[in-house]
Amino acid sequence: MPGSAVVVFLGPSLPRERAEEILEADYRPPAKRGDLYQAARQGARIICLIDGVFFQESSVAHKEVIYALEAGAKVLGASSMGALRASELDVYGMEGIGIIYRAYKSGSLVSDDEVALTFDPFSYIPTSEPLVNIRFNLDLACGKGIISEHSREKLFLAARRLYFPHRTYQSMLLEGSKDLPQAEMERLRCYLERERRDFKMEDALLALKRARELAEQLSPGWD
Repeated sequence: MPGSAVVVFLGPSLPRERAEEILEADYRPPAKRGDLYQAARQGARIICLIDGVFFQESSVAHKEVIYALEAGAKVLGASSMGALRASELDVYGMEGIGIIYRAYKSGSLVSDDEVALTFDPFSYIPTSEPLVNIRFNLDLACGKGIISEHSREKLFLAARRLYFPHRTYQSMLLEGSKDLPQAEMERLRCYLERERRDFKMEDALLALKRARELAEQLSPGWD
């Protein structure tokens, strides 16, 4: 199978080394405007959009996703920009994967800001925490009885008020834990340190496994 037959746009959602253990593909940096169009023009048969730029440059256009679909490519979206675009374009055939995609599709997530974060431009290691991860981890902590609903709401609002490059669990607790029960906050700190989940990473892994499944199904028919 030609390496360029499967193109994955990946950045901070998942380390590339781990991605390569799952799927052999042409891994490219977070997608900007025109990158999906170019991948389709180059003959990609499966395009997996995970990460994309939001503020640094123009983001992936809806028209180029539709162009790729009309060119016969399977286009998958998950985790970050991919989840957002899939929630908007699944009616045209883009396949959305994961909990973040489903949250956008249902309307429980609306803003691009939910998945935005900052990262090292060379290693792609995240330097802030996406709001969606904070949201879902607070929901889990509340569901497990670690914090109250009141504490969950106050902490989430504190995180949402922070400019996205400054969002971390530490900054959330610093800004939002005033006047909240300290025993709860200590339980939450322990929970976040030991058990917090990275939902963007989990969805990226699901998308790569789905791309691998499609590649195995479709490769006999490729030129």
